[in-house]
Amino acid sequence: MTDAVLVPEVGQPMPPARVGFQVHFNELNTDSMAINGELLSDEQADVVTIDIAVMAAAWPAEVRTEVIRRVLAALAEACDMSAPGPLWWVNFRVIDEGSWGSRGDVLSILDLLDTGVFTDERKEAIKAALNI
Repeated sequence: MTDAVLVPEVGQPMPPARVGFQVHFNELNTDSMAINGELLSDEQADVVTIDIAVMAAAWPAEVRTEVIRRVLAALAEACDMSAPGPLWWVNFRVIDEGSWGSRGDVLSILDLLDTGVFTDERKEAIKAALNI
């Protein structure tokens, strides 16, 4: 799951960068979810919602599409399934620059650009996307 987002973001497999990625699992009861006015607890449903939150960078539609497909495929593989379930949903959210914090400070993708994890192509795309 981590690499499904990491590789498109930094432009290459980069094991040292994995430490900066987190995957959170929050289980919801199916009696707290409905589709078409029907509680999912009334049916036998395999429901998964995945919320991807990333720092502002270069996330054009084709990269977001790649990430979503990679995440769904990774989850299906982890569940030993040939394909993602029909009730699996993915939300992809980009957190604006200056709106992401941890360890008592505000984090910025710009602080990470010179760490060596990003390919030159991704660094230039991020700078362009953030008008730098």
